[in-house]
Amino acid sequence: MTLPEWLDGLDPRPDVPTREQGVKWVIVLDRDLPRGLQVNAAACLAAAVGRAAPAILGEPGLDADGGAHSGLPWTGCTVLAAPAAIVRAIRAEAVAAPDLLVTDMAAIAQRAGVYLDYLAELGRSRGDDLDYYAIGILGPRSAVDRLTARLPLLR
Repeated sequence: MTLPEWLDGLDPRPDVPTREQGVKWVIVLDRDLPRGLQVNAAACLAAAVGRAAPAILGEPGLDADGGAHSGLPWTGCTVLAAPAAIVRAIRAEAVAAPDLLVTDMAAIAQRAGVYLDYLAELGRSRGDDLDYYAIGILGPRSAVDRLTARLPLLR
């Protein structure tokens, strides 16, 4: 995965409302998957984005009793729903855009019980043959909105 250059200079803005951020992060899920698979896919993509772009994570905090709470993305994350064909089409457009960080979960990922088996099956699969349960897109707000603005929230 090639990271967009702007990620190196990303200036965390936890003081700005998420709707006013210059960057936007969305996860687009196949709307027809069972809820458990949707949640699993979203969680896996969140981990992938956190690893690829740790600058989007805010500082940990303490509650009034001194209890520790993990840092969360200051960008927020909008979770959207679309038919599988639209998820695939948006992914194709997003990976062609050099200014976007794109993560994905192909259906084969949830079928494999061992990560190395997933990698092996992925290596045997042609890109055009992969079905996607979900994609994540992080990038300049205008570029992300251009791809996803018409999609509904997952409900």
